[in-house]
Amino acid sequence: MMLSDVMEDYLKVIYQLERGRDDRIRTSEIADELDVTSPTVTSMLETLADRGLLDREKYNGVTLTEEGETVAIEVIRHHRLLEAYLAEHLDYDWAEVHDEADRLEHHISENFEARLAAALDDPDVDPHGSPIPNADLDAPRVGPGESVSAFEPDDTVVVEEVADEDPDVLSYLADRGVEPGVELEIIERAPFGMITAQAAGADRTISLPEDVAAHVRVRRPVDAEH
Repeated sequence: MMLSDVMEDYLKVIYQLERGRDDRIRTSEIADELDVTSPTVTSMLETLADRGLLDREKYNGVTLTEEGETVAIEVIRHHRLLEAYLAEHLDYDWAEVHDEADRLEHHISENFEARLAAALDDPDVDPHGSPIPNADLDAPRVGPGESVSAFEPDDTVVVEEVADEDPDVLSYLADRGVEPGVELEIIERAPFGMITAQAAGADRTISLPEDVAAHVRVRRPVDAEH
């Protein structure tokens, strides 16, 4: 089935909005994510429904069909493998790889995808900690991570995943050493939303404004979970 880049973008966004939810995805949510008008979304949803890629109930939102979900997962696999390759082999900064992968994800063959995975030794996650779907296109796990904003002073957490869409946020976090696998101790939560944390073994504290902290997903250390 030949799909346009825009069609694949819609399926990917709907898939990402569906993760961890049981309700249908509203037209307005998709419009917000893609920065387009609701009438534009409605027209595309009709096209995708006609092609059997999503189930649409007028005024009640959409869900992906099995075929639509498979397409979305394949695009996500392409995207995250490309991010990993760009960062590991072409020395891209992790703040640069998202937009580059967005441009390339629709245009690689299955053979190229397989070679990417082999060159990377079939990684489980991309540079931002997001799980990479496997070659069978099984749905990637939904991590147990929570926003760092959910934790209190004296809590210790490990960074699990960082949202990759905003290069300014990624640069801010990279400058402060906040990346997947780093252990943080929450020092203070200010009333206006600022979080102060300290990385394990570091001398200086890290300030995370509320809008930055919202991009950081963390979990408790394994030894604290038992």
